[in-house]
Amino acid sequence: MAASTAAARSRPGMLRLIEDSIGRTPDRAAFGVADGSMRLSYRQTGKVVRTLADQLAGTGITSNDRIALYCDNRPEFVLALLAAWTIGAAVVPLNPRLTGTEVRSRLGVAGAGAVLLPPALTASYPGDAAPAWVIDIAAGSTGVTLRSLRQGSGAGPAGPPAPDRDRGGARDRGLALLMFTTGSTGRPKVVPLTHVNLAASVAGIVSGYHLGPDDATLLAMPMFHGHGLVAGLLATLASGGAAHLPATGRFSAHLFWQEIVGTKSTWYTAVPAVHQILLARAAAEYPAATPVPLRFIRSCSAPLAPAVSRRLRQQFGAPVICAYGMTETAHQATSNPLPRDGAGKEASVGLPTGLDIRIVTAGGGPAAAAQTGEVWVRGPALTSGYLDDPQATADSFVEGWFRTSDLGCQDSDGYLFLSGRMKDMINRGGEKIAPQSVEAVLLADPAVLDALAFPVPDATYGEEINAAVIPRPGHHATQAELQRHCRTELSAFEIPKKIYFLDRFPRTGKGDGDRRALAAMLTARGSSTRPA
Repeated sequence: MAASTAAARSRPGMLRLIEDSIGRTPDRAAFGVADGSMRLSYRQTGKVVRTLADQLAGTGITSNDRIALYCDNRPEFVLALLAAWTIGAAVVPLNPRLTGTEVRSRLGVAGAGAVLLPPALTASYPGDAAPAWVIDIAAGSTGVTLRSLRQGSGAGPAGPPAPDRDRGGARDRGLALLMFTTGSTGRPKVVPLTHVNLAASVAGIVSGYHLGPDDATLLAMPMFHGHGLVAGLLATLASGGAAHLPATGRFSAHLFWQEIVGTKSTWYTAVPAVHQILLARAAAEYPAATPVPLRFIRSCSAPLAPAVSRRLRQQFGAPVICAYGMTETAHQATSNPLPRDGAGKEASVGLPTGLDIRIVTAGGGPAAAAQTGEVWVRGPALTSGYLDDPQATADSFVEGWFRTSDLGCQDSDGYLFLSGRMKDMINRGGEKIAPQSVEAVLLADPAVLDALAFPVPDATYGEEINAAVIPRPGHHATQAELQRHCRTELSAFEIPKKIYFLDRFPRTGKGDGDRRALAAMLTARGSSTRPA
């Protein structure tokens, strides 16, 4: 991966940022596994990536190709990502927990002709999906080999992938990633992100949080989503810091604080669901006798209720920074500042970080300060449109602006406040209810660990609002008590008609509560499901 100065200048933006870190801090830890089983310096990372890149090129993969990574948070993901970029190929991250049918579908939609994966996941990989190579990391972590994964019983080694020349070379277009949207409203769309998009988003994250070589983070969020990949891994590598991978390859609540302490992590980023899990287990697992000196805690990818933010700050003794972003903006679009840069605003997702924000009213005009409308964004981190989907692109992209479908407003200082998704709004007899607002009130009750509000059909009002909660350990509440609590903050029509008490919620791939799946689950159970 290391290159001459002239060659480095010709590298795509994201690779150049990482190569700058190799030059500045060659002997500092770049990434590794939290249990210490593997750790590579920046210099070592560059050498191993170059070796793997040469082997990839030897299989027939070229800069015209798209390579899928079937991997969770393991070292093989980091090495494969950087090696693919080194030869100019684009990368398609895949969640290894997808079904075989989903894997095949996504490979086809993204046009990926080859798959890279770690040895630990060979058993779960659907062998007929695409030619696959296994990345073997040698003992001592300084050597790497690529071997073909046999495709089914008696089959020979996979051949080189068919080049994707009809789509144009990834290197020529600067294509870095093909990411899938969460697909909560239907089939996931494919978001092409260039190295320019990624470098712009990473620059906002690094500068906004003052990340540097003295920082380290534990990657609690999966790297096959933008949150973990861009904010966790790429921003860290671009800053010269250390990115540590969970020993299990994914977030593990019972190991989290042990791994944070062992890696001397200075910050972490996660979705609200992860923060709430850590809060629920804090009494037994947080090392309160020797508090962890975190510089900050970041929350993104879903609304963090102010009450949960306060609990986090009080329990873990660190500033809690709320940010906002989406796959289409290469993850981050706005963020609150660190305390050293000024006071953030509670319930806000902060100020734009390298993007322009526009609030558009239902009539199509610009909103006044504090007036709610649809959030539109534009800037260098924004994708140019969806892959091979002109209709979805035309629906969502207008003269360089992306219509996020999020509702929100900006105050006179430019801080963005979100009030929900347009598609999530509940219409109760003409009264519009944002489920996130109801959830925030429920989460302020000390007996509630997590909450989801959702619509149900109603003969009188068209839709009625229901909710489900997960109680906090050691706490108890009844439906009537929670409804009385809601009356102190909500209008009468916003109070959930029924409240269900559950042990867990269905989750999206990012870990957010999935209110659509929850509503479907409770509807399917019908009368057998009783509210508390």
